[in-house]
Amino acid sequence: MDRRTFLKSTGAAALLAPVLVQELLAAPAGPVVAVAEGRDYPAITRRVITAVGGMGRYVKPGDTVVVKPNIGWDRSPEQAANTHPAVVRAVVEECLAAGAKRVKVFDYTCNDPRRCYLNSGIEQALKGLKKVECKQIEMERFKMIALNGQFLKEWELYDEALAADVFINLPIAKHHGLSRLTLGLKNIMGVMGGNRGFTHRNLATALADVNSRLKSHLTIIDATRILTAHGPQGGNLADVKVLNTVIASADIVAADAYATTLFGLKPADIAVTVAAHKRGLGEMDLKRIRVVRV
Repeated sequence: MDRRTFLKSTGAAALLAPVLVQELLAAPAGPVVAVAEGRDYPAITRRVITAVGGMGRYVKPGDTVVVKPNIGWDRSPEQAANTHPAVVRAVVEECLAAGAKRVKVFDYTCNDPRRCYLNSGIEQALKGLKKVECKQIEMERFKMIALNGQFLKEWELYDEALAADVFINLPIAKHHGLSRLTLGLKNIMGVMGGNRGFTHRNLATALADVNSRLKSHLTIIDATRILTAHGPQGGNLADVKVLNTVIASADIVAADAYATTLFGLKPADIAVTVAAHKRGLGEMDLKRIRVVRV
């Protein structure tokens, strides 16, 4: 689909400011990465969703949608270890507005799940929303799935993620002691069971294997505040940098590639990004990515 057809078919031209339309039409061919800045986190989240076609491009009436944030750590929103609850709620509300039959929100946490769901603020942010399930992982729902990957031939994946009509990847951008950064591609670990530590033997290839099997229809990266050191768990507010930014793309590699620049790094510095790009999962060359600021 060319850019003019995209604007016409999605109705985006009517929703985006004229200067944005001009920027999109003048941008190089390639995947669109939308970037918005502002202190109103629900508003900037909705702006980037609109800029990549609107939620209706991804979610159809009657769909079951999985929204997969990072809820892995017993940390408060200010500590930047988990996806911001206001961003999560805005994404879920957009899914419901697009006609989702049910929206499921979950993560396989590293710390105690009850405390993670509570202290992240995500459980409370979604309370009261109809057709929304925010529940802890049920271990019996992991199923061994053939991956036939370069490193992982099979692995336990969460069946509700696999069965969803739409999978929306909603990570926070942050430092990681092993992979340097954790973004969309690494956020997929939250639907992996088994001995996840085994993947550290060849993490980049393992994550490319899993992302090849479970594709993210839309990736929205929370960079409202980022963890610059001592990730993924953090805990020290001195390591947190407030950027008031949200990023969205239908191309998970392109979203990760752009988010990498927020840390003063290049996409080629992140082995997970390189492995996914080589696997054909998306574009990492920033010169081939259409960055649209809204």
